[in-house]
Amino acid sequence: MKDFKNAIKEYYEREINVINNLNLDEINDAMNAIYETYQNNGTIYVCGNGGSASTASHMQNDFNKGISEYIDKKFKFYCLNDNIATVMAIANDISYDEIFRFQLINKLNKNDLFIGISGSGNSKNVLNAAIYAQEQGVKVLGITGYNGGKLKEIADYKMHVNEDDMQIDEDIHMTFDHMMMKIFYNLLVKNDLTGNNLK
Repeated sequence: MKDFKNAIKEYYEREINVINNLNLDEINDAMNAIYETYQNNGTIYVCGNGGSASTASHMQNDFNKGISEYIDKKFKFYCLNDNIATVMAIANDISYDEIFRFQLINKLNKNDLFIGISGSGNSKNVLNAAIYAQEQGVKVLGITGYNGGKLKEIADYKMHVNEDDMQIDEDIHMTFDHMMMKIFYNLLVKNDLTGNNLK
């Protein structure tokens, strides 16, 4: 039997170190952007590729069901990568680079928010949608890893993981979702930011 314990410990020690160095001011600003969009009845569009696509889908679930189940005023998250038929039709007939931007055309309102998730920060289809959103007067939140790439440069709000490791970046991106779900649940359902109970 192989002994993986040292490798396991090393992985999580690296992850803990990255978490300890997150920019909490930037994350706080990003969370306020989400909260303000919710308060202003805006729609939050979210998307990503690969593992980031599953994070985007999970985020939609946690806000639209996980929190919204318990409050009268619902979150309005829309995951642009969840409709496989639409995504594949755009990719096949137009371009894979257009799969997210195309879905936003003539749908955005000033109170909306666009969230792009990209480990490298350079996913062309995410960038195209982010740039289009800004052209329509909609703010952009970039969730990134590595050095943040172009998405971090142009984003109005940032949740950045400064680590050159896609697995750790994606791990922490997922914790952003669960952390926000917990905090917003405590705020909106329990009216207590220090609450620890989440059904």
